[in-house]
Amino acid sequence: MSSLLVNIDHIATLRNARGEGVPDPSMAAQVCEENGASGIVFHLREDRRHIKDADVWQLKKVVKGVLDFEMAATDEMIGISLEVQPHLVTLVPEKRMELTTEGGLDLSVASEDLRKRVIPQYKGTGITISLFVNPEISDMERSADLGVEAIELHTGTYAHAFRDGNYRFELDRLVKAAERAHELGLLVNAGHGLSMQNLPPFLEAVPHLNDISIGHALVCDALFEGLPAMVRRMSELISGSN
Repeated sequence: MSSLLVNIDHIATLRNARGEGVPDPSMAAQVCEENGASGIVFHLREDRRHIKDADVWQLKKVVKGVLDFEMAATDEMIGISLEVQPHLVTLVPEKRMELTTEGGLDLSVASEDLRKRVIPQYKGTGITISLFVNPEISDMERSADLGVEAIELHTGTYAHAFRDGNYRFELDRLVKAAERAHELGLLVNAGHGLSMQNLPPFLEAVPHLNDISIGHALVCDALFEGLPAMVRRMSELISGSN
């Protein structure tokens, strides 16, 4: 059954704009869970541009559902995640100057480092490892070969194509990638750029979806409709698609 995880990075971005402590990301996390979200996503970046270290520990304290720690596979972030013990660690590429994550991991380059340095540190911890990857069959197969439990399909290219009105090719890529990941025994998560507008065709077409992460579009809509209402609408849309 598919479920909604809310990414609260943009709540922290708004808080940081004034540096006065509001809005509180942990309070937003509680509101999201109270209104149907199955968990919370945050990305602790090297430059701490939105989520701060103190937020991570407070989220660990208050979140009752799934806590998804998005991070680059640096030694610093690995150490923090092993201390915090979230339910899920999603490994993502990170560039200092990017506005947002621009694509999936390049597993043709990163696989050996992940295999030798990163993944062994999580063995026996109970933390699920997910790789944020592009919807390519080769990436599904590389992920399975690495022995991780889950992948998160990068849906940003689909979201851009949807805005341009010609998204069938990108949707088909996602369908095939999800089918192959499922065949290989991987949990299929998805996220990036998803919204109330592009979710319906995505949910109708893409099989085997587990957690769906949504942040920016939800927070933008919440400015006009309220955070509780938007979380309820998205959660109902996602759960109703199963």
